[in-house]
Amino acid sequence: MTPDTALVALCNSGELVDGGMAVPFDVEYAGQTCRAFAIRYQGKPHAFLNRCTHVAMEMDWQPNRFFDDTGRWLLCGTHGAAYEPDTGACAGGPCRGALVRIALSESDGVVHWHTEWNVQPISF
Repeated sequence: MTPDTALVALCNSGELVDGGMAVPFDVEYAGQTCRAFAIRYQGKPHAFLNRCTHVAMEMDWQPNRFFDDTGRWLLCGTHGAAYEPDTGACAGGPCRGALVRIALSESDGVVHWHTEWNVQPISF
């Protein structure tokens, strides 16, 4: 962490299950309110903006569901693009590059997301 980052409590660790449902949260990204999501893959939590790289639309194919039936890929419900759950890298289909990653940490049974210069909590 740098002096410009902060930790924001997201959820209890038990809410993220390998290959299971995501925990959604809202962030301010580059001056816009955006939906983000956290998942657990191979025991580690990961978070990304909920924005397909093909067309900037939310990806979940059902509310808070991003994993395919195997629990191996994150899928865009609209375009069928597939992404690596640990890196957000495009793995196939109509996508370019990678999902925007949001840093997470986990300690004492709580998952936190890390603010950055372009990813901040929603300001009211």
